[in-house]
Amino acid sequence: MGGVALGGALSFLVQFTTQRSAERTEQRRQQTELSEARRVERLTLLERFVEVGAEAERAAFSRPHEWDDTTPWFLTTRDTMNRLWVAERLIRIQFPLPVHDAARKYFLDLNRTVWEGLPDGESVRDYLEDNRLAFLDAARAVMG
Repeated sequence: MGGVALGGALSFLVQFTTQRSAERTEQRRQQTELSEARRVERLTLLERFVEVGAEAERAAFSRPHEWDDTTPWFLTTRDTMNRLWVAERLIRIQFPLPVHDAARKYFLDLNRTVWEGLPDGESVRDYLEDNRLAFLDAARAVMG
């Protein structure tokens, strides 16, 4: 009788331990999947921000000296800047504040350059370079 009880207790212990191990393994797998899904979301968002930022930079380079709200340049650029604004806000949601702060500085520089232009002789590329690189560096640090 004692052997049956001991055997039953050992069997229960083995099953319990196996079940807990399987649960922990499943939790780790789910956490890994979630982490990878978030990483993919972040990479997609970074790609979107960089892509729309490049469109906005092209708009800054091609900015006419005179334009109004019916000019084709304005109509295209307004759409681009609206998409960049949305992407910048999404960066705030998905990334730590240092990444968003860097994205915001780049966005504000780019917004100023697109709509107000730069003084004669000042390079669009040079004006935007520091904050663009600061954003990319901050994003790379977070993405690993």
